[in-house]
Amino acid sequence: MTRWALIGITALGLSGLLATVKLDPVETGAAMATDSIERGRYLVKIGGCNDCHTPNYLEKAGNVPEDRWLIGDSLGFNGPWGTTYPTNLRQLLRTMGEDDWVRSARTVETRPPMPWFNLRAMTEADLRGIHRYVLSLPADDTPVPDYVPPDRPPKTPHIVFVPQAPKP
Repeated sequence: MTRWALIGITALGLSGLLATVKLDPVETGAAMATDSIERGRYLVKIGGCNDCHTPNYLEKAGNVPEDRWLIGDSLGFNGPWGTTYPTNLRQLLRTMGEDDWVRSARTVETRPPMPWFNLRAMTEADLRGIHRYVLSLPADDTPVPDYVPPDRPPKTPHIVFVPQAPKP
């Protein structure tokens, strides 16, 4: 056989093989969605979201069951801006479609200590992964205290963010 005949037979064989192997778009989409959820889980974990939005996460060195992640917290953060509380992200993201979440993350400016500028630095795929991950968690409507303006004292435990001058 000539080289061209071998190439032709090989090409026909490969095309026949490829014709019998079909990628199921539903399975492919499900695998991609699972990958996206896992990416979101990873980003939530390394991005520090749990540090504030999951009660006792820092105190327990991250040893909090995942079904308790991102439910907000009643531990406030107090400073010249007033007192802020970590949002219940499970509740919030369930009120937003994925596109709405991406738009919000691109434009949000919040009070300290939330690093809203980090959300803006994330890729669209990362933001979508976070949304998908949060929605993969069980719904939880644990209430979080409302923002307290600077002229009112907080009525919950809080961390004070006021720089201190060094003592002489």
